[in-house]
Order: sequence, then structure tokens, then C-alpha cells
Amino acid sequence: MATKNYAGVAIDVNDEGYLTDPAQWTKEVAAELAKEEEIELTDKHYEVLQFLREETAKGSPLTIRKVGKSGIVDIKGLYELFPGGPLKKSSRIAGIDKPSSCV
Repeated sequence: MATKNYAGVAIDVNDEGYLTDPAQWTKEVAAELAKEEEIELTDKHYEVLQFLREETAKGSPLTIRKVGKSGIVDIKGLYELFPGGPLKKSSRIAGIDKPSSCV
């Protein structure tokens, strides 16, 4: 486990850069994580991130299809918001574990 500085706060991350404590997540931390992925967050991004956090808190497994059926964004839109690995990148930015469906 490593520690990185995001938004002026020391954040614990695993070897892949995912937060080990979702409680350390803030919108400011998310913005800095997104910059590492070359993504500038919009309100739509934050809606997706909040959905992911809520579903994870419920213990629900995440899939691209589930996000696509959320009513927030369709699958194509998810790929546009988080190109090159939408569920993997969005989960990292949301401060949650990498979904088991991601390699």
C-alpha cells in the first residue's frame, strides 16, 4: 500500500492506484484522480461517480451494463465520459475498489 497526495490530503492507495478507504474520497480528490486519466470532470461525470459509490455501498456488483441501465448515461455515453476502460477508470476516480468484472 502506498500513500499519495491528492487535494492536499494524504490518501492511501493500492498498487493500482485505487483508494483503499472510500471515506477519503472527495470531489476534489476525484478531480485530481481524473487529471491523471486525462479526464476533466463535468456534472455528468459526477452523477456517474455518485451512482457507482452508492451501488458499491449497497454491496451491488458493478458492470458496464448496470451503469448503462442506470438512467444517467447509456453505455456509449459511459465510454465517451471515461474512454479506454470506462468502468475501471470511473471506479478509480469514484474512490471505490476495481470491479471484479475488470481485468
